[in-house]
Amino acid sequence: MNLASFELVIFDCDGVLVDSERIMAAIDARLLTELGWPMTPDEVVASFLGRSFRDQLAEVAARLGPEAARRFEVESDRAMYQAFGRELTAVPGVVPLLDALDAIGMRTCVASSGSHEKMRMTLGVTGLFDRFAGRIFSATEVARGKPAPDLFLHAAARMGVAPARAAVIEDSVAGVKAAAAAGMTAFGFGGGLSSAQALQDAGATVFSGFAELRVQRA
Repeated sequence: MNLASFELVIFDCDGVLVDSERIMAAIDARLLTELGWPMTPDEVVASFLGRSFRDQLAEVAARLGPEAARRFEVESDRAMYQAFGRELTAVPGVVPLLDALDAIGMRTCVASSGSHEKMRMTLGVTGLFDRFAGRIFSATEVARGKPAPDLFLHAAARMGVAPARAAVIEDSVAGVKAAAAAGMTAFGFGGGLSSAQALQDAGATVFSGFAELRVQRA
């Protein structure tokens, strides 16, 4: 799994760069249950991991009504930002990988289902924002979120790289499917909340820790 053979490495944010998925799943499960849609963190992961918040809100509105969706949005944002300020860290091993990519001059960017506001918070808290400033793309910029390919195609176009020359590092099935649909090579982080088998079945080459990803010019 040598990333140096590509021209661009696209990183998902939540669960790949920042260890936020577990925090978010617990918050969403609690809030949805309080609103009348009983869910566990595992069920939140199965239903929403990797998808845009816009899509999640649409499902909440369809299930519980628009007023519940508005309450969920407000309460989720408040709880999320409070928890991130206390608990959020970079995913173990990702900083040395970024250092290695920087050392060979590899082009990198972020393409996330999260909003720019959220990424400014999460990447800022973990000290990663400056590494990607100006190269951060959100699903809010495209018509369709993951698993559609729109976001990754948008990111590659903005970076000036052909999709076939881009590698995507993802932790969700929706993200892996989006990368495959975009004609990119997907590497699935099996150390997160998605099972390694599910990531592999979606089309990813799976790794369990970032040290497994090589960065070595031929």
